[in-house]
Amino acid sequence: MAWLLLLVPLAGGSALLAVRARPGALLPGSVATMAATLAVGIWAAAAQPSATWRWGGGLTLGLDVEGLARVMVVLVPAVALPVVAYAAATVSDGLARLLALLSAFVGAMLLLVAAGDLVTLLVGWELVGACSWALIAHDWRDPERPRLAGQALLTTRTGDLGLVAAAAVAVGVAGTADYETLASLRGWPAQVVAGGLVLAAAAKSAQLPFSPWLFSAMAGPTPVSALLHSATMVAAGAYVLDRTVPLLPGASWMAAAVAVLGAATAVAGGVVASVQTDLKRALAASTSAQYGLILVAVGAGSTAAAGAHLVTHATFKALLFLGAGVALHAAGTLDLASLRLGRALPFAAATFAAGALALAGVPPLGAARSKEDILAAAGHASPWLAAAVVVAGFLSAVYAGRLALLAFGPGGPAAAHRPPAPAVRAALAALGAATVASAVLWLPGAGRVVEGAAGGRLFDAAAWELPASLATVALAALVVVGLARGGRLPSLGLPPGVQAGLAAWLGLPVAARRLVVDPVLAVSRRLASFDDRVVDAGVRLAGRVPVAASRALSWWSERSIDGVVHAVSGGTLLAAVASRQADERGVDRVVHAVSGATLLAAVASRQADERGIDRAVEDLARGTGAAGRSSRRLQSGLAHQYYVIVAAGLVATVAVAALGR
Repeated sequence: MAWLLLLVPLAGGSALLAVRARPGALLPGSVATMAATLAVGIWAAAAQPSATWRWGGGLTLGLDVEGLARVMVVLVPAVALPVVAYAAATVSDGLARLLALLSAFVGAMLLLVAAGDLVTLLVGWELVGACSWALIAHDWRDPERPRLAGQALLTTRTGDLGLVAAAAVAVGVAGTADYETLASLRGWPAQVVAGGLVLAAAAKSAQLPFSPWLFSAMAGPTPVSALLHSATMVAAGAYVLDRTVPLLPGASWMAAAVAVLGAATAVAGGVVASVQTDLKRALAASTSAQYGLILVAVGAGSTAAAGAHLVTHATFKALLFLGAGVALHAAGTLDLASLRLGRALPFAAATFAAGALALAGVPPLGAARSKEDILAAAGHASPWLAAAVVVAGFLSAVYAGRLALLAFGPGGPAAAHRPPAPAVRAALAALGAATVASAVLWLPGAGRVVEGAAGGRLFDAAAWELPASLATVALAALVVVGLARGGRLPSLGLPPGVQAGLAAWLGLPVAARRLVVDPVLAVSRRLASFDDRVVDAGVRLAGRVPVAASRALSWWSERSIDGVVHAVSGGTLLAAVASRQADERGVDRVVHAVSGATLLAAVASRQADERGIDRAVEDLARGTGAAGRSSRRLQSGLAHQYYVIVAAGLVATVAVAALGR
């Protein structure tokens, strides 16, 4: 039954493809699929099932719904439900394909969060990446979309190598990749597994230096961005660290590294989000910053605070992205200086405001409570870490207020735009209600519920932390209002060049291109030149040698075998003439008979030589030349083909040696 977490959304996606010719069935079909998946998730959270499937070669795939996985199997389909409803109501081109991919995306994410070992995690991890690539490149007729999708995929797959290494080492050393066995790792295996997990999570959750790939992901439709940034793709890295950091005591550096990485990304992402001129890009940068805060909680030892913020962030971030989609449909642009749609779209403005308040950490919304828990954990670990969280909180309040005013604030056109479709309004209302309902986290006893659900602990807050958080929110509000009154809110009063440089991830993409991409391409070009001039030259020479040998054999045949035949026939003729002169009368007839027979034998020998030996030599030459040409085809430049040839040679060598014995 545990496999239903994967099978139900996959079956639903297949059914949507089957009825693609009936557009009216896509909206109810997609909603029914996500509702059924949500029902399975609720059952799994209550029953905590586990299941294994023997894959082969001593490897098994296993599901184990426990700890934070119990929360995620409900959160993922719960957020996806309004998102797919929004997609079905707003997307027209390739809608069935989009909805089927979204269903598969949800199924892959559920496999990832319910995985009971690193191998199953890796399978779900790769499926999530493949689905995200297809979703980002949904509008594939625009050549820019597949390029950006490929850029996002390649960036995250660079980090995926870390997870591959971690799973391989765990299986090779411990014989199994189960999460529980990670606690027994010591020495270099623990270091490799820890480093691989951090690398993979940093890339997936858009932490430094991988953060810019989120801007490439903006090429996808709005529902894709909403789901990818809230409860699926980007959440995967933070979830994996939340589940594995406490299980690796053999890598003592891991927790501190995760906390520092998260703090750096939270501050940098806050700066980038604060200066953006594009609404979706600002929300994307805020995603990096918010997951940075989650990593701070994980590194500081509070997986419960991290899990709580995973939930609150998923609801308000999906709401904000759908609000951005409404703004794009209404205004045709996401330029923050050209929106201010509050009077034209009051319902969308109200729901967006709820999401922005949660993003800013304004009490009594639940996101404010989860941020306070993160600050308490950071303060327990290090005062410097707590200071970074306060700065990140101030920046989040700045960019949240700025986005709310520029996107849906007053002062824009009063002309009424076409109101959102009922399904869109329902999606906004559902996510807005969930964002507001998260205020229950402030109720007495809610902390114990969070600790039980996430399987971690919450730290008691110091006396100064809540007043400091409220002060930063108030200061941020004053800054935003002051900039708005001065007409400098879109530009923040910065020169255009400075703003553009900060908005482009502080120059990180340029540095990556100059320090990594360009050197790698230069080395690749040199290797290609070496391959053409040296390796290919050897292959061409190897092809010419058999051809030259075949020509030499043909020349030798013409001058040796044919020469012998001619010599024999010539000697016989001379003997016949001498014999005739010696005895013209008595022996002439005998000599003529012998010479005639010899001539006939010579002619027959020559014909046999031309038809048999020469043809055999020529066939050998042609076959050798063909073998030479075929051998040149082996130089394809594909490493895996070379590996296959080497492996085949080794197998043949072993076989010959075995037969020789």
